[in-house]
Amino acid sequence: MISDLRFALRQLLKTPGFTLLALITLALGIGLNSAIFSLINDLFLRGLPFDRPNRVVHIYGQSKERNYHDFPLSWPRFLHYREGEKLFSGLAAENQSAFTLTGLGDPVELFGGRVTANFFDVLGVHPIRGRTFLPQEEEAADVAMVTESFWRKRMNADPDVIGRSIALDGVAHTVVGILPNLPVSWTGPNAEVWTTKPFIVPGVSNDRVMRGSGFLRVVGRMKSIVTLGQVRAALPSLEQSYRTLNPGKIDLNLTTTVKTLSEDVTDNIRPAFVTLFAAVALVLLIACSNVANLLLVRFSGRRREIALRMAIGASRANVVRLFGFESLLVSGLAGIVGALLAWQLIPLIPKMAANFLPLDPNSGLAGLSLPVLAFTIGISILTGLAIGIYPSCQSSSADLVNRLKEGGRGTSGSVHQQRFRKILVAGQVALSLTLLAGAGLVIASFFKLSRQNLGFNPAHLWVGIVAIPQAQYPDLDSRNRLGQTTINTLKAVPGFDDVAVSSDFPLSGPNANALYAPADGNLPPVDRRLAAPSHDVAPGYFRNWSTPILSGRDFDEHDVAAGQQVMLISQSGARKIFGTENAVGRTLLMSSSAVPTQIVGVVGDVRTERPAVAHDIEFYRPWAQENFPYMIVTVRSNLASQLVTKLTQTALNRIDPRLAIAQPNSMDAIVAQALGQARLLMMLLGVFAGVALLLAVVGIYGAVAYTVEQRTAEIGVRMALGAQMKDVLRLVVRQGMNPVLLGLLIGLVATFAAGRFLAAQLYQVSPHNPLLIAITAAGLAIAALLACLIPARRATLVDPIQALRSE
Repeated sequence: MISDLRFALRQLLKTPGFTLLALITLALGIGLNSAIFSLINDLFLRGLPFDRPNRVVHIYGQSKERNYHDFPLSWPRFLHYREGEKLFSGLAAENQSAFTLTGLGDPVELFGGRVTANFFDVLGVHPIRGRTFLPQEEEAADVAMVTESFWRKRMNADPDVIGRSIALDGVAHTVVGILPNLPVSWTGPNAEVWTTKPFIVPGVSNDRVMRGSGFLRVVGRMKSIVTLGQVRAALPSLEQSYRTLNPGKIDLNLTTTVKTLSEDVTDNIRPAFVTLFAAVALVLLIACSNVANLLLVRFSGRRREIALRMAIGASRANVVRLFGFESLLVSGLAGIVGALLAWQLIPLIPKMAANFLPLDPNSGLAGLSLPVLAFTIGISILTGLAIGIYPSCQSSSADLVNRLKEGGRGTSGSVHQQRFRKILVAGQVALSLTLLAGAGLVIASFFKLSRQNLGFNPAHLWVGIVAIPQAQYPDLDSRNRLGQTTINTLKAVPGFDDVAVSSDFPLSGPNANALYAPADGNLPPVDRRLAAPSHDVAPGYFRNWSTPILSGRDFDEHDVAAGQQVMLISQSGARKIFGTENAVGRTLLMSSSAVPTQIVGVVGDVRTERPAVAHDIEFYRPWAQENFPYMIVTVRSNLASQLVTKLTQTALNRIDPRLAIAQPNSMDAIVAQALGQARLLMMLLGVFAGVALLLAVVGIYGAVAYTVEQRTAEIGVRMALGAQMKDVLRLVVRQGMNPVLLGLLIGLVATFAAGRFLAAQLYQVSPHNPLLIAITAAGLAIAALLACLIPARRATLVDPIQALRSE
């Protein structure tokens, strides 16, 4: 075996051109596959860092009437489920929150949550120091758990940290435990601290909480003998008992369901990665067919060597093994190069997606790991077997006497080999067309999405989140005064063109919803009222965001808490509720209290959640009439984003040194992140399609060039008998294009089938766009024709005398 391996290596070194071409071709296919598999492994195959994560589920609500998906549960519903369920070893909840940390240097805005005492026990996360929360601490104690990164970065890895106090929102909290750094995908962006009292929502009264407002992410650990299906089957009875025992709650129309934590993390990106993995697999298939064609040509050219080996006693199995080593050696070397290529590509992929992927860049994910290396080794071996078995078997199967008679003369191989080479070329073309057309559809979709009117102008717009200390700003009026002071102070900063304050901002994720009902007619029960996204904004917000007010007026200083309750409505919302009638001056009953609220203006539609999602109704309330203990500050300025952050924080320090900015960013970056999945799909599919086209063209050229070389004598005879250059050109091009046309036909059928698979990834683009598919097919045909013309042109230059003499 060692001698066979050495012989295979010597043979490859004798033909460096073939070896290099095969190596590059397979390395591209293997490297791209390994890079995509690495991300798939990190996102879907590698379990979350919890104890038996497959036993933990996320329980959430849905409502078709209110268009709620993955909706958080209310505190009363959670309590009812926790007391009545029998299928979980524990049920826990988290109320995601922001905290202002003071006393450890400058004020800092932190993210984390208020959780039930058993939250981390249910997840299966064990502290590296200290303990988790105790049951008696859930409703009354001011205690906290922090992450390892918080402990090291903000507390200098103090060994005596347990029992030490930190000030969160002006309240001293005792640190009881240090948690390992958790994945961003589950805990939210840069989450660092958790406290108890999950039923407290800053700025929301206990009465409103107990009405059934949803704000809890509920998780449960299933008992060892319980299945997901059993949990789903048990939920309807819990829902019914909740409705019976809690009449008048606003969440009675919610139905609850469950999904595993891994699904919760990656559900929205799973289709995109299935598409990418299918595409990169097509690239590898094209590379394999290309190299298999080269090997078939190479082994066919060594027929005399094969015949001599068999004449002196070598069996067919020995010959197959000998040539099999060559193909395995090529694929093995390609695997090494492919692994190096993947190592370079993997860190670039999250950057292509504007880091929208739910991976913590500091967690060691998204890199070459043992499973990825095992995948690379496995795919290299399979590739070597796939590309080598048929060529080596075919080359060792011809008649021994005929081979020896051929001597050193070249032929084009057996009829079976010629047919197989044509099939390989047709397959390459079909796969390439499918991939090129799919990439074309995704690229067209991305341009449609990126040019979508978002309803605002993100250029030169900076956004920052500021948590408002509730102890110092306990009510609506005090928070309103702080908002107005912030606006006036920031407007005086040189270089700041405009400033606004609001409760949220576009593309920041799911929005708060408000219940509404028509003022004219019977008021439906609270659980039957409809809901739509609602935003609290200060005067000047729409000017700052360049969102047009189409009719009516903007909010002004007269829209105060004690005055007439007013709001603005989106253009689509006005049309849906009032039809062709003028919405300005009409009244809706808002919230569970059915407060009469007058519409004073209609504004343009804004993509507030995702660029591809348009809400049919959206409301805007005055900041002075409704606000909560956090505000979004937006600054329109031509200054650099980092400088805007610095100047804004300096101004806030003058207003109140307890205020801190969290997640400062430019809206251009936020829009790019919102388009991250579409951009990633477009860029990678474009790269894969380009590689596929290159490999297909090289494969077609190689097949036709080899045919011309092997048929030199025949072409010489034809020309000696009177064939013209155009006849030879036509002959070679026709025979070269025949498998190409067959591949195009098969590829068109496959493209229409793949269109249905891609439909969910497209935006305002038909998956069966005939013009785009026709252009793709024509482009591939032209590329194939050019690949045929070069060797065909060379065939017309054959000297008949020299050709016959060499024969």
